[in-house]
Amino acid sequence: MEHITLLIGIVIVTALVFDFTNGFHDTANAMATTISTGALAPRAAVAMSAVLNLLGAFLSVEVAKTISSGIIDEGSGIKPEVIFAGLVGAIIWNLLTWLAGLPSSSSHALMGGLLGATVAAVGTGAVNGDVVVMKVLIPALAAPLVAGIASVCATRVTYRLARNADEGQTAKGYRAGQITSAALVSLAHGTNDAQKTMGVITLALVTGGALAPGANPPVWVITSAGMAIALGTYLGGWRIIRTMGKGITDIQPPQGFAAQTSAAATILASSHIGFSLSTTHVCSGAVMGSGLGRKGSVVRWGTAGRMVVGWALTLPAAGLVAAGAALLAEQGDWGVAAVAVITLAICGAIWLRSRRTPVDHTNVNEVEPATEAAMPAPSPEREPAAEPEPAGVVTTAVRAVSPPPAPAGVGAGSATSAAARPDAGEQLPGEPPAAAPSRPASAGSIS
Repeated sequence: MEHITLLIGIVIVTALVFDFTNGFHDTANAMATTISTGALAPRAAVAMSAVLNLLGAFLSVEVAKTISSGIIDEGSGIKPEVIFAGLVGAIIWNLLTWLAGLPSSSSHALMGGLLGATVAAVGTGAVNGDVVVMKVLIPALAAPLVAGIASVCATRVTYRLARNADEGQTAKGYRAGQITSAALVSLAHGTNDAQKTMGVITLALVTGGALAPGANPPVWVITSAGMAIALGTYLGGWRIIRTMGKGITDIQPPQGFAAQTSAAATILASSHIGFSLSTTHVCSGAVMGSGLGRKGSVVRWGTAGRMVVGWALTLPAAGLVAAGAALLAEQGDWGVAAVAVITLAICGAIWLRSRRTPVDHTNVNEVEPATEAAMPAPSPEREPAAEPEPAGVVTTAVRAVSPPPAPAGVGAGSATSAAARPDAGEQLPGEPPAAAPSRPASAGSIS
């Protein structure tokens, strides 16, 4: 019994570590658009999100029940070391995608880890396939589409209603709306994602005999899970915030408001009916929808394609890592210790690699050169002259570094200015010597 108690303790700590990574991995879901539009300062945004994540953890336990007694059969012989291996697979995948700045699903990393470890240790008979299909896979496909369509419609309606309003006044109003909708997304994230860790800890307690099958998470489990995800949220997953706020589309305050409102409604509705929904899928779909909904906006489909590939790989990749960890952990105490040491080494290597190109609250709104260079120019056909819209953050940055036009007085007295002539660096016959330096002086001012 002492061995089981120690192992359950290891599983609980590992589950809280996963919850912590879930917090900083998914901060972008609630706060990326708010930070990118300047509605809130980065530190203030993540602090507000952390508090609301903690509050959201106490609102419901329906998703926790789906995890603890839904996708895995509690009576199939699942041992605590299998749950430990599943958490290891989820943590490693979360950190790898965080390093790449890829908004993948922490929820699906956890599902993939649990499923992979269970299949490797017990077999496919321990998996409730119908629950996985109905409450995990179908929502994974439907959620980004529903949120994206809702965001397209909301963005179009928003711009239509405000087309004759004062731009400055509406921008202030939309920023206030963004803060409110971001608060809703944070609350919804705590309601949905914190419960997943509660479910895992509850499952570990059931397998160890500390709780009866089908029991609800104890209060201490709810509290510890809420605090772990809140702490991770406060630290901020700045790499993913940059991708979500800058890499998908050029977001303006009305778009941010529409995207976050659509995402919050989708997540809260799914939590109410017990769907183990990916908030990353929902919020990413909503951001892409807001880009499609604004005339003249550009959706960077290269970044979106990378995200979709990451989504497709999450379940099998986390599952494969967890399956290998489960096979090793089942060898006994030395196997569990080996899995723990290997996991710590991988996590340390990922952290050291991240220090080469640090991203934090001071540079989160800077656009990566590769992303900016790959951004196509907005199509003039999509932006009618009668309804001009303000340039977004990325567009403004591009214009700010564009070369200034050549002064009208350069090369006065000549039909062609010195800057426009291909031979401007050479002195033409009969040209005064003073005119020769005019091109170098002009060229040097561009940098």
